[in-house]
Amino acid sequence: MSVKIIQERLESYQCQSVQEEEYALREITQEVALAALSRSDFFKLAAFHGGTCLRIYYSLNRFSEDLDFMLKDPDPHFDLEGYLKKVSQEFEAYGYQLEVADRSRVDRAVKKAFLKDDSLGKVLQLSHLRADRSMRKIKIKVEVDTNPPSGAIFENKFLDFPFACSSTVLEMSSLFAGKIHALLCREYVKGRDWYDFIWYVSRNAAINFEFLGKALDQQGSWMGQGVVVDKDWFLEQMEKKICSLAWDKMKEDVVGFVKPIDRVSIDLWSKEFFLDCLGKCISE
Repeated sequence: MSVKIIQERLESYQCQSVQEEEYALREITQEVALAALSRSDFFKLAAFHGGTCLRIYYSLNRFSEDLDFMLKDPDPHFDLEGYLKKVSQEFEAYGYQLEVADRSRVDRAVKKAFLKDDSLGKVLQLSHLRADRSMRKIKIKVEVDTNPPSGAIFENKFLDFPFACSSTVLEMSSLFAGKIHALLCREYVKGRDWYDFIWYVSRNAAINFEFLGKALDQQGSWMGQGVVVDKDWFLEQMEKKICSLAWDKMKEDVVGFVKPIDRVSIDLWSKEFFLDCLGKCISE
C-alpha cells in the first residue's frame, strides 16, 4: 500500500522526460524525509529553509536538490545521527532501501549527511527510463547549521503527503535574506540563486535586514565588520554583483532544473534584466 502511495504521487507529476521523472522522485523522497522528521521533535529545534523549502512550501517553479535546515538556537552538541535513523525507518515503509551516509564533522558547525537510494525504480512503474532501462540513483544532501545567525523569523507550514504533518520553516522575508546572503557571499556562483531572486521579486517579498546583517557578520566578505545593512547598502552591493557576472554561464546552471516551457524566460537574463529586477525589489 505504501508503494502505491509513491506511485500515485509520481503519476500526479505527469512527467514528460527521464529527467523530469528523476526530479519528481527526488522531490517525493524529500517530502517523505520531511514527514519522517515531523514525527520526532526535530522541528521544535530546527527550521527548514533554502531552495527545496521554496519548492515544496511556496511553489517555486524549479526543482531543487538539498534539504537545508538551521537550528533555532545554536547548539554545538546537536546530534543529527539519531534523526537520520528515524528517517531511514520511515523510508522502509514506502519501499525504499535507503543508504544513509553521515558526513558530519565535530569541528564543523554544519552537520551534513546524504540520503541515497537506487531501489525505488525496481518497485515503481516508470513512464520514462534511460536506454539501458536504469534509473539514476536518488541522492539528497541534508545539512543542518548548528550555529546559525540570529534574527530569523519562523512559521509553521503543512504538508498532506505522505500523511498530514507540519514543519517549521523560515518565513518569506528571512528566506529572502538568506538568499541575498548566498548571492553576495557564496564562494561559487549559482544560476539557481538568481532564478530564486527573480521569484522573490515577482512576489514583492520583503527582506529581513536584521537577519541578513547577522549572516553577513558571521560569514563572507563582510565577516566581523558589523556592517549596518539597509536598503541603500543592499542596492549598492547587489548592483556591483550583478554588473560583475557572466550571465551566459548563469543560464547554463539553471536550465536543467526547470521544465522546457519555463526556459524561454531564461533567455532574457542579462545585466540589464537583473538591474531592472533589483529596481523593482527595492521600490516602495
